[in-house]
Amino acid sequence: MLIARMNKVHAEVPTASMADIAFLLLIFFLVTTVFNEEKGLELLLPEAKAQEIQVSQKNMLHIIVRPDSRIVLKKGKNPEEAPIPIDGLAERMRQEIALNPNVIAAVKTDPDAKYDLMVKVLDQLQAAEASRISLQMLVR
Repeated sequence: MLIARMNKVHAEVPTASMADIAFLLLIFFLVTTVFNEEKGLELLLPEAKAQEIQVSQKNMLHIIVRPDSRIVLKKGKNPEEAPIPIDGLAERMRQEIALNPNVIAAVKTDPDAKYDLMVKVLDQLQAAEASRISLQMLVR
């Protein structure tokens, strides 16, 4: 009488649910991940109104940001432009505010100027505690 030999059973790890586990881990990490948001510039913009307000040019200080990294000041309707270093802008703005508390800083930036330079101008105006600022694109 012959007795049949039994083959050895090979040990295997069941992989049928491996894809399910991988997708569950992927979904878990996607749901629990926190992305940092860019803060940007904190500007408080006024609400839009239907009417335009006329501003006297004697209350305007035009700060022009040129594409060649120069900053130029122009007061009101006066055609004279005076170059100013970025470090002296805060002190000059403080002087203008002391002379006329209603002064408005109109920052006019050339489209080809560096964005970093405009941010530095806004930082200087914030250091001078200028509360009336107008941002404009320089029309050629």
